[in-house]
Amino acid sequence: MSSSNKITALNLPMVNPLPSDTQKYFDVCQEKLGLVPNVLKAFAFDIDKLNSFVSMYNELMLSESGLSKLDREMIAVTVSSINKCFYCLTAHGAAIRQISGDPKLGEMIAMNYKVAPLTKRQRAMLDFVEKVTSKSSDIQESDRQLLREYGFSDRDIWDIANVAAFFNMTNRLSSAVDMKPNDAYHGQFR
Repeated sequence: MSSSNKITALNLPMVNPLPSDTQKYFDVCQEKLGLVPNVLKAFAFDIDKLNSFVSMYNELMLSESGLSKLDREMIAVTVSSINKCFYCLTAHGAAIRQISGDPKLGEMIAMNYKVAPLTKRQRAMLDFVEKVTSKSSDIQESDRQLLREYGFSDRDIWDIANVAAFFNMTNRLSSAVDMKPNDAYHGQFR
């Protein structure tokens, strides 16, 4: 494999053959997304780690929540913008384009969410996410109260914080191992 086709800078081979449940999951990804995300392939050297990652991702990004799927993707891109995570900006920017139907929104949030055409509620959410990412120890009750004033429940605030924290972790991992996004993400939903 040439260095330009590597998933990460590390040479950790996928388990071969993949367990049948993992292969089925990869097949579903291929069918629904048109690709198997490289982050999944990167974790596939250790099936327990892959399963833990997928479980946490699915719980935070796909389960019932007062946050919409678009809200959660906007959190992912805002965190990834602050952290300059190429992988997540690329993958979750494509998700924003898909969900919103707006080919510019993901890039606006990636560059500077403050220039994006957001509602006041979305802006308050992303301001909180920025603080979680950059200065979490400065968060006060007044920050949470502002979210409540925009209609977020305490459960929603928990979900915002968890999604932001998850992407702070994945951004750092992606950057540390030079994880490359799938090329297909770049042209999706434009």
